[in-house]
Amino acid sequence: MKVLMINGSPRQNGNTALALAEMEKVFREEGIETEIVHIGNMDIRGCIACGSCSKTGRCVFNDIVNELSSKFEQSDGLVVGAPVYYGSANATLIAALQRMFYSGRFDKTIKVGAAVASARRGGLTAAFDEMNKFFTISGMPVASGQYWNGIHGAAPGEGAQDIEGLQMMRTLARNMSYLIKAIAAEKDKNGLPQKESKTFTNFIR
Repeated sequence: MKVLMINGSPRQNGNTALALAEMEKVFREEGIETEIVHIGNMDIRGCIACGSCSKTGRCVFNDIVNELSSKFEQSDGLVVGAPVYYGSANATLIAALQRMFYSGRFDKTIKVGAAVASARRGGLTAAFDEMNKFFTISGMPVASGQYWNGIHGAAPGEGAQDIEGLQMMRTLARNMSYLIKAIAAEKDKNGLPQKESKTFTNFIR
């Protein structure tokens, strides 16, 4: 079993990284393989709605997003972490997620998702909600912890003083590990849930 962890922060060793590293320790204890990919300092453009991915299953811009998509397809879970910018996850991460989730046409059903936000003070829950929407539109169970997953700190490393925030990360990782293992056991026994063909409606005629 494997979890892909995406660090969307421009700071490779900032508080977002600290939070993900705290989770990684627990995943290792639980026997779950992890890979952390840092993308926050990369030049990642947004989707241009060209539709090419509907034919190829890949984004027309051949950058880290296609690599992430391949890693995501091979993983049982996905953790996304971001700093808060103006009450939102930072734009680089959101651009990557929009393209990865849209262009990757593989079945994401029952892969487990978790979001983590870091901030000096406020905006954690707004960014947390924003990231969770990628999971819920894709049929992915969302792992929860003991609070809304976030850690506080301004300067790199200050998150280490947020002892409750670090505990949240450990609890989240344990719950996510349990969920991944339970789903794997059920999937081996009974397969995936039955799916209906998608119905699309438009409100403007």
